[in-house]
Amino acid sequence: MLHVFAWYFAITLLGWLAFPLAFRLFPALSDRGYSLSRALGLLLWAYIFWLLASLGLARNDASGLLAALLILVILSAWALWGQPTKKEESWLTIVHWAQANSRLVMVVEALFLAAFTFGVLLRAAAPEALGTEKPMELAFINAILRSPLFPPRDPWLSGYAISYYYFGYVMAAMLAKITATPGSIAFNLMLALVLGLGAIGAYGILYNLLAKLPSVEHQTSNQNHQSPNGRGTVSTALPLLGPLFLFLVSNLEGFLEVLHRRGLFWRETGFNFWLWLDMKELSQPPMQPLGWMPARHWWWWRASRVVQDYDLAGNFREVIDEFPFFSYLLGDLHPHVLATPFSLLIIALALNIYFGGWRGETRLPGLRLFLRPSAFACAALNLGGMAFLNTFEILTSLTLILGAYLLERARENGWHTERLAELVELAVPLTLLAGLLYLPFYAGFSSQAGGILPNLENPTRGVHLWIMFGSLLLPIFAYLIFLWRSQKQTLAPGGWIIAAGFMLFLWMLSWTLALLIQRLQPGFAAQYAAAQGVNSLAEFFAKAMQRRLSAAGGWLTLFTLLGGTLSLLISRTRHPHQDETTPPSPATFTLLLVTIGSLLIIGPEFLYLRDQFGTRMNTVFKFYYQAWFLLGIAAAFGTALLLQSINNLWGSLYRLGLIIMLMMALTYPVLSIFDRTHNFNPPFGWTLDSAAYLQRDAPDEAAALAFLGQAPDGIVVEAVGGSYTQYARVATHTGLPNVLGWPGHESQWRGGMTEIGSRPQDIQTLYTTPNWNMAETIIQKYNIKYIYVGMLERNTYHLNTDKFKRFLPVVFQQGSVTIYAVP
Repeated sequence: MLHVFAWYFAITLLGWLAFPLAFRLFPALSDRGYSLSRALGLLLWAYIFWLLASLGLARNDASGLLAALLILVILSAWALWGQPTKKEESWLTIVHWAQANSRLVMVVEALFLAAFTFGVLLRAAAPEALGTEKPMELAFINAILRSPLFPPRDPWLSGYAISYYYFGYVMAAMLAKITATPGSIAFNLMLALVLGLGAIGAYGILYNLLAKLPSVEHQTSNQNHQSPNGRGTVSTALPLLGPLFLFLVSNLEGFLEVLHRRGLFWRETGFNFWLWLDMKELSQPPMQPLGWMPARHWWWWRASRVVQDYDLAGNFREVIDEFPFFSYLLGDLHPHVLATPFSLLIIALALNIYFGGWRGETRLPGLRLFLRPSAFACAALNLGGMAFLNTFEILTSLTLILGAYLLERARENGWHTERLAELVELAVPLTLLAGLLYLPFYAGFSSQAGGILPNLENPTRGVHLWIMFGSLLLPIFAYLIFLWRSQKQTLAPGGWIIAAGFMLFLWMLSWTLALLIQRLQPGFAAQYAAAQGVNSLAEFFAKAMQRRLSAAGGWLTLFTLLGGTLSLLISRTRHPHQDETTPPSPATFTLLLVTIGSLLIIGPEFLYLRDQFGTRMNTVFKFYYQAWFLLGIAAAFGTALLLQSINNLWGSLYRLGLIIMLMMALTYPVLSIFDRTHNFNPPFGWTLDSAAYLQRDAPDEAAALAFLGQAPDGIVVEAVGGSYTQYARVATHTGLPNVLGWPGHESQWRGGMTEIGSRPQDIQTLYTTPNWNMAETIIQKYNIKYIYVGMLERNTYHLNTDKFKRFLPVVFQQGSVTIYAVP
């Protein structure tokens, strides 16, 4: 419990320290960045510390953390008193703002505490770092905690640094170190913290959007206060729709689980809805006796595998389609989760640009940017941080910033060819500076990504698309219809033309890539076609076209979403405001979010990133997850707007439909959380220690790992095995680098097996050979200090430990575990 309080107060202090910076950086936002100050403070502190450590200017210890914190304090002091004139006004302005917005401050603080507490309870009920990607994530945190210098050591490949986007794990390790929290507890606290930061970030973005609605009085509660722009009052209740849609609203698979459990629509003869739906376990007969609560073990897992892909031969190809609530329920501390608060920070930066908060001028050689220099630097720092946090988000983040910049420039100066030139003039230096600021990361980073491949035969079925995104698409389409009916200008047909042309272009590009692959790599193309069960390109084309036409519901939905949004966006921006007293419309910004979100969903329909999985699985996973946040904010804003704007019969029907939709979308979180937490009665008690299960299930190993956790630094050797198993548990729980952990993951991170080399064979030889000289050669080759012999080693190899007993001292022995040390 003390660790929970320590983390809460540490992140709150960071938020207070960073708020003067946020106040200066977000002048166009009504909350002045208060809801984002914790995320901003954590990002800046982590960046300063990481950069100092990477350049050898600070060690990975308390002194380095405090040095970075001191620099953050200096930056905040500059933001308070660094104005060239009226130095006393800056901090007084913040005081006056806090007094005028005390209710907002209290709501943000209460929301953060509630979301953080909810995350803590959720993790305390199922804390084990077992299964899926949890061992890898815990290994990174512990390895960073024990790395004396940066870049941090790879815990699963001795002699190498981590080759992964590990910035989020640096943040977790920093908070663990500054609060004296063990890595096994920090693992779960970081997940709870990310949820808390995400909740207030979503709240703040929606608050700032609603605050800019012209001449609208928000009265959903009696707790209203004056908007800083003086144009009405802003409810502190309506913005709660932001965290609701982003973090609680789920896809509709949970509702389908209940229908299936009740046996509805199941037919032994004739048309069977569930067979037509084709969603794995739901295609099986309902369990008897019928009930309300899904009874399968881990039934809630299916919600992350809604989209069903098959090759032309009928072989199933798994696709991942996570959404935020599932991520927190599962408990994986993966980069797409760690990046959440900072993804929202990027959206807030873009919103601030769109509202004109960074208007100014930056002169570069041959370039003129219409942003203040401090704003340009801040945008680059945040953009580069997204690549370091979750590389897949860099393109989305850049597009958001550029899109907001383009809309702001067009609003002020109209649509001319100069706008495109200005866009390029910002994009190039911004991208270069973002890369330069994080250059030490790229120096040691390699990726499994190997270009772009065409997705020819796997369009997403409309029913699967609606199950996945229906809880967001329904309010978004209602919102788009409302905008269409309420706007004075005619709807621009150009949006539909652009949407159709873009989707046709992607389809043609996918087949062009296929033809190029056939021409340049005929062997690979022939092998791929044979695996699909076709004999010629013509046959492949015919079957692929038939497949795509049969999935018309999916691409027609996406065409309608993109075309309608673009048409509204063009209609609202083709007549820019010339009167600077007329503020930009927040609705236009949400249309930008919907546009980018729809593009993220459309992209994997035709193309995917080449990786070791060989399918679009990972591309769909990464792109859909980002789309959820963009569409979720738009859905929340649209819902808030309609709730306060429609009060007639249509308003009543809308509210009824919204309630029904929310009941369907909240079925999953309500039921799954009871299953995941064992009805809030965890069988082994409440704890945040992700390694506590070891003491219960393997006390000898728990004692051995505790010993190594305090032992002098050194490389450890342990048995090697497959991913998602107990292998690599020593490095995972101690932070000591082992010779080799999960080979499959290492090959993914490094794009091949080159660095792994002969390590699996060498480790096997070390454990099995009776020849001490041969064993000693391997020990020296990898500079091994500890040789771990436990039950997993005995079950994996035909052990020969006589040589160890003869030549090496035993530094730990308990039950089935013996640890030898190399002098």
